[in-house]
Amino acid sequence: MGSYGTGGTGSQGPDNTIDQGRVTVPARCWKVVVVLPAGQHSPDDVDAGTRVIAVNAPNQNSVGAAWGNYRTTVDALEAATGLDLLSAVAPAVQATLEARVDTGPTQ
Repeated sequence: MGSYGTGGTGSQGPDNTIDQGRVTVPARCWKVVVVLPAGQHSPDDVDAGTRVIAVNAPNQNSVGAAWGNYRTTVDALEAATGLDLLSAVAPAVQATLEARVDTGPTQ
């Protein structure tokens, strides 16, 4: 999970920085969740059928609980952030999972 970019909108309106310019307000907030059964926690337990949820939402109070509207691919998050996510997973499995947009339940 993380953030990137500059400029978000909070209860006091849009801003690029807070605390007299000492803290940058990010434009986007993202998260990746790898869903594994209880007791499984190793990258070796991840396979092509593993549910991976990637979310990339604007940093705005209006997003609320509708996070499902902001699902994306891990590949898109990597392009936006420059990070290499899921790098501990086998390369063929990683390629499959990172290209997929989750369509599972949001509740």
